[in-house]
Amino acid sequence: MSTTEENLAERLPGMCHDYAPPALTVDEMRDGEGRLREHWERFSAHFSLLGRAEIEHRWENARRLIHDNGVTYNVYGDPAGMDRPWLLDAVPFIISAGEWETIRVGLIQRAQLLDAVIQDVYGPQNLLQEGLLPPELIFGSSGFLRPAYQAPVPANRWLHFYAADLGRGADGQMVVMGDRTQTPSGAGYALENRIVISRSFPDIFRACQVQRLAKFFRTMRETLKGLAPRNRENPRIVVLTPGPYNETYFEHAYLARYLGYTLVEGADLTVRDDMVYLKTLGGLQQVDVIVRRQDDDFCDPLELLPDSTLGVAGLMEAVHAGTVAVANALGTGVMETPAILAFLPALCQRLLGEDLKLQSAPTYWCGDPYSLRYVLEHLEEMVIKPTFPVVNKQPIFAGQMAQERRQELRAKIQANPSLFVGQRQITLSTTPVLAGGRMEPRHVVMRAHLVSEGESYNVMPGGLTRFSAATDSMVVSMQQGGGSKDTWVLSGGPVDEFSLLQPAGQAVQLSRAGGDLPSRVADNLFWLGRYLERAEGLARLARGVILRMTDQNLDSGAEIQALHYALAVAADLPAAAMASITPEDLIVAALLDKHIPHGMQRTLEAIYRIASLVRDRISGDTWRIVNRFGGELLPPRLPGEPVQLNEILLALDDLILTCLAFGGLSMESMTRGHAWRFQDMGRRIERSMHTARLLKSTLVPICPREGQLLEAVLGVADSAITYRRRYLTSLQAAPVIDLLLADETNPRSVGFQLAALDEHLRALPHHSDEGPGRAPEQRLLMRMLTNVRLLEIPATAQVDAQGKRAALGAVLAELLKDIPALSDLLSQSYLSHAIAARQMGPATEEN
Repeated sequence: MSTTEENLAERLPGMCHDYAPPALTVDEMRDGEGRLREHWERFSAHFSLLGRAEIEHRWENARRLIHDNGVTYNVYGDPAGMDRPWLLDAVPFIISAGEWETIRVGLIQRAQLLDAVIQDVYGPQNLLQEGLLPPELIFGSSGFLRPAYQAPVPANRWLHFYAADLGRGADGQMVVMGDRTQTPSGAGYALENRIVISRSFPDIFRACQVQRLAKFFRTMRETLKGLAPRNRENPRIVVLTPGPYNETYFEHAYLARYLGYTLVEGADLTVRDDMVYLKTLGGLQQVDVIVRRQDDDFCDPLELLPDSTLGVAGLMEAVHAGTVAVANALGTGVMETPAILAFLPALCQRLLGEDLKLQSAPTYWCGDPYSLRYVLEHLEEMVIKPTFPVVNKQPIFAGQMAQERRQELRAKIQANPSLFVGQRQITLSTTPVLAGGRMEPRHVVMRAHLVSEGESYNVMPGGLTRFSAATDSMVVSMQQGGGSKDTWVLSGGPVDEFSLLQPAGQAVQLSRAGGDLPSRVADNLFWLGRYLERAEGLARLARGVILRMTDQNLDSGAEIQALHYALAVAADLPAAAMASITPEDLIVAALLDKHIPHGMQRTLEAIYRIASLVRDRISGDTWRIVNRFGGELLPPRLPGEPVQLNEILLALDDLILTCLAFGGLSMESMTRGHAWRFQDMGRRIERSMHTARLLKSTLVPICPREGQLLEAVLGVADSAITYRRRYLTSLQAAPVIDLLLADETNPRSVGFQLAALDEHLRALPHHSDEGPGRAPEQRLLMRMLTNVRLLEIPATAQVDAQGKRAALGAVLAELLKDIPALSDLLSQSYLSHAIAARQMGPATEEN
C-alpha cells in the first residue's frame, strides 16, 4: 500500500474514520490501539473517497439487485413470511494473504483428517477398537447409517465437500467452531455476495487485489465429473434438493443453474435394476452423480427414514451396486457432532502423524468423567450444545442464565452426561457493519468451503461471513436476524483472472437436446403458464368493469351487470355472495380477498410460489418480472381505509404490463424446447377457458344494451382494434363471436389457442406403449378443434324464442367441459409421478 493511501485512510472523514470498536474485544479492522490494520488500509482509503452519499446510492442499487434476483433465506415460522430477503452488508470481511495461507493449510489438513475418520468408521473401525473414539458418539448417533457400512465410494473418498465455521477469539487466533460434513451450505450465497459487491464497488474490488472464486467452482465441476462410475466424458449430474421449503433452497437452484446441472427432487428420480434414473418427458435417463443437498436419513425412505417422502427409494442399494456416486457420500453426517472436536488432536496424530494445525474451540464431551467435572466446575464459562444435532435447537449460553435455571441445566447434564457437550465461550471478534448510515461493530463468524481435488482439497479463497444482529449479541445466525458479508482474501501478487467461461478456441460438442426435462418441472411450468394467464385474464376483466363504472360519458346499464357477473364467475365467487354484494365490493373481493380460491391475490401468490419451484429454469431477467408478482396488488392500508377504484385501476394497468412482459420474454428468449411448450400450453388452456367463460357469461343471455356490452367484451379480450379495422363501427354479435371464438388469426380467440395446442402436442414425445394411433389427448383436441372450425357462426349467433343464444351456449358449455378434460389428459400422459411398484433386486430368502 502506498504512503498516500495510508494517510488518506486515517485522515479522511467518513464511515471508516468514525468507526469505533468495543473495548476488550479483538476487532478485524482496527488493532488494540485504534489503528487501521494494514490489510484494511487500501479498502478504507478508497471507501472513504466515495463519500457517504455515493456509498448509500450504490448500496441502494445493490439492495435492489438482491431483491430483483430473488435472493432469499427461508425461515420456518417467520411471521413476516418464510422467504426472508437475504441481508448483505456493504463492507466486506477482509483477510490478509499471509493469514489466509495459514488458514488454508489448516483447513486442508482438517478435511483430510475428517475424511480419514469417516473411512475408518464405515470400514475397519480401528479407531473404535483402539479407544480413540467413544462408541457412544458413533453408534448412538442418528448420523451413523448402518446401511452405509462398507459401501463402495469412488477413490474411497467420502467427504467431497466440507465447510468449517471459523471465529477469532480474544487471543487473536482463528479457531474452528464447528465442522459441516453432511451437506455444507453457503458456497452459493458466497458467490452471490461476491457478484453483488463486485458490481457495486468495482473500483475498490480491483484496487484491493481480491482473489477470485471461479477456480473453486471449476474444481467442483471437475471433481464431480471424476466421481462418475461411467460416461466420464459427459456424465449426467443432478442436484438433489428437499424442495422449496428448505431454508437454503435459493442456493440449491442457484448452484444448479451456475454449474449447469439439473435440479431434482426425490420424486424426479427412480431406481430400476440398481440404477438411478431421472424421469423425463422423453423417458428414463440414467444418473451418474447425485449432488445431495438434503440430510443423510432423508435420502432413501426404503432403508433410512421410512416416514419421509423426500428421498429416492432404493438409492442405498444403487450406491452399494456402484452404479451411482453421491456427494457427499451417505453417512458423512456422523461427524457433525460437536463432541468430535475434543478428539481431533489425538486422531490427527494417529491417522496423519501430525499435530492439528488449525485448533478447535476448547470442547468437552460430558460423557467423559474428567470433561464432565470440568464443564460443571466452569459452567458459567460454557456454551452447552447437544451431543447429537437437533433441528432448531440453539446453543445455551450458561453464563447468561439466571442462577435457578443454571441449576436446572446442571441437573440435566448430570442426569444424561453423554448427551451434552460443553464448549468454552469465545468472545468473537467484531467487524464493521454499515447500519443507519454509519459503521457499527458486530460479532462475526466465517464459513470456509472446501472441495476435494485429487488426493487433497481445494479451499475457496473467501467464504460466507455472517455477523450478529446486535453488538451485544454473540449469537451469529441468519435465522435470528443476523446478516452476511462478502469475504475478501487479498492476493499477495497479481490476481488470477480465471473465468468459468470456456476459452474461445476450445471445441465443444454441439447439442440442441431438450428431452431431459423432468416431469415435475414440466408440471410446474404448465401451471405457471396457467396462473399467469389467469392473472392477466382476471386483470383485464376487472379493468374493463371499472372503466365502464367510472366513465362519466356512459350510463350505467345492463351491460355493467353482465360484466359483474362475468367477473364473479372468473373469480369463482360463491353464488350467495354474488346476490348480496355491491359492485364495488365484488371488485374488491375478486382482487384483494385472499380467501377467494381463484381470486387475484391467491393467483399472484401461486405464480410466485410455482416460479420458485423452477428457479433454476428461469433467467435473471424473467425472475425480476416474477418478483413483481410476489407482493400485494395494493400497498398495505390502515384498518377501515376505503379502497379507491382509480387506485385499483392503476394497479391493474401495471399488473397487465407485467404479465405481458413475462409473456414477451417467454416468446422471445426461451428456446423452443419442452420447457417452453409446457409453459405455453398452460397459457393456451387457461386463455381458451377464460375467453369461453367470458362469452358464455356475456353473450349467451341477451343484453338490452348489447352494443355497449359487445364493445366492453372486445376491450376485455384486447380485440377492439382488430374488430374496428375489419367492421368499422358496426357492432354485431356474429362478427364478435367469430373473432373471439373461431378466428385462428386472432391470438385471443379460442380457435387460436386450440390450434397452438395442437402444434405443441404434435411436437411432444409419445411413448411406444400408446400404439400407432393417436393419444387420448390428441383425439380430444382434434375433436374440439374440428368442432370450432366447422361452426356456422351466423347460426351460432342466432337468438332463439327464449331470448338466448342457445346454440352458442351449447358450444361453449361443451368447450368448458372438454378443456379441463384436456388438461387432465395432459397431466396423466406427461406430468403424473405415480410409478407402479417394482422389485428393486433379485429376491432372496433374506429379503
